[in-house]
Amino acid sequence: MQVYTTSIFMKNGYLDFDEYIRQGEPQMKERAEAWRVAIGLQAVDGLKTSEYLHETARRNIEGEISIDEARELIKNYYISKTQHEPDDDEKQEADQVSANITKILSSDALDFSTKGYIALHRRIFEGVFKHAGQIREYDITKKEWVLNGDTVNYLNWEDLRRALDYDIEQERNFLYKGISSDNFISHITRFISGIWQIHAFREGNTRTTAVFAILYLRNIGFNVANDMFAEHSWYFRNALVRANYRNARKGIDYSPIYLERFFRNLLFGEQWDLRNRYLHIYPTEEWSEQPNLSKPEQVPYKYPTSTPQVQDKFLVDNSNIIKLISIICKRELSVKEILAEIGLNDRKNVVTLYLNPAIKEGYIRMLYPNSPRHPKQKYLLTVKGLALYNELIKNNKN
Repeated sequence: MQVYTTSIFMKNGYLDFDEYIRQGEPQMKERAEAWRVAIGLQAVDGLKTSEYLHETARRNIEGEISIDEARELIKNYYISKTQHEPDDDEKQEADQVSANITKILSSDALDFSTKGYIALHRRIFEGVFKHAGQIREYDITKKEWVLNGDTVNYLNWEDLRRALDYDIEQERNFLYKGISSDNFISHITRFISGIWQIHAFREGNTRTTAVFAILYLRNIGFNVANDMFAEHSWYFRNALVRANYRNARKGIDYSPIYLERFFRNLLFGEQWDLRNRYLHIYPTEEWSEQPNLSKPEQVPYKYPTSTPQVQDKFLVDNSNIIKLISIICKRELSVKEILAEIGLNDRKNVVTLYLNPAIKEGYIRMLYPNSPRHPKQKYLLTVKGLALYNELIKNNKN
C-alpha cells in the first residue's frame, strides 16, 4: 500500500494549491501555480488525476525532488503498479500529461513556429500517445454538448500544416503598438481560436492550444493568471467551440464573444460569469444572458447585512467576511482604506480576522496576486464574492 506524507497543504489526499500560493516561498509558489494549471487542464477531456500525482507534485513543490524526478516517478508508478483499477488508463494519461505540462510551464521558452507548435504537442503527450507530435492524417468530427450534438467543421487534414504556417506567420507580423484593449482582445481571440479550429492532432488539441496560449501571452508581455485555465478549462474549450461554429439553417453565427470574455477575465481582471450553460446554442431563459459580475446594478451604497437564507446558500458563517464583502463591494481597496472603513487601527487584526479568511474562502483576491507586498496592493471581490454581494443587495431590497 502506498503511504503518503501528510502536509498542511493537502486535504483528503489532494493538494490545496491556494495555500501554497498564499503562504509559500516564491519558487514554491511558482511550482504550485504550474501544477495547478496543468492538473486543471485535464478537465477538458474529462480526466482526473490520482492521489499519487498530488503527493508527487507536493514533493516537487516543496523542493524534495525536481520536476524531471517527479515525471519519472509517475511513469514508474504505473509500470510497477500491481493492483489495477478500472480508471487507471485515464488517470495515467492525466498524471503524465500534468507532469509534462508542469515542466513546460516552468519555463517561458516558446518556439513560435509551426515546428514549435507541433513539438509542443509532442512534449505534452510524450509517453502517453504514440502519435504525440504527429499531425493527423484523416478528417474528424466531434459531437459537442454545447452545440446540442452538432460538430465544428474542423480543417481537412491535407491543409493542416499549411494553415498553421499561415496563421502563425500572420501573427508574427502583427503589430500591437497603439492597439486598444478591445481590439487586442478581438485579435488574440481570433488567433487562438483559429489555431484551435485547425485541430492539427488526433487528440489533445485543446490542452496544446491552452499551453501555447499561456506561453505566447507571457512572451508578448502579459503576466497570465494561470488559475483561469485551471478553474475554467472546460469553459475555455466550449468557448473555442462556439467561436468556430456556424449553422445558417439554425440561424447561428460564429460567436467569439464568449472566448473574448474569457480573455478579458484572464488579462484585464474583468469578472464575467464563466459558466458553461451560457454557451449552449439553446440556453434556457435563466442562462440566456451572461453577466459581468464586476458591474452589478447601480444601487445606493450601503453595507448590506446577511440572513440565514443567504448564509445557507453561500455556506458563509463568518460575519467578518460578510462585512468585508459589503465594504469592498465594487471597489478596489488597500489595507489602509479597509482599516478606515471598518473603523479599526490594527492592521494585523484586519489581515488575520477579515482578509485572510475571505481570501481563503475565495471571496476576495489581490489586485497583484504574484506580488503580495506590492506597494500599490489592493483587494477586490472575486466572481464568488460579487455573487454573494449581489445576493446581499437583493436580499436587503426585498
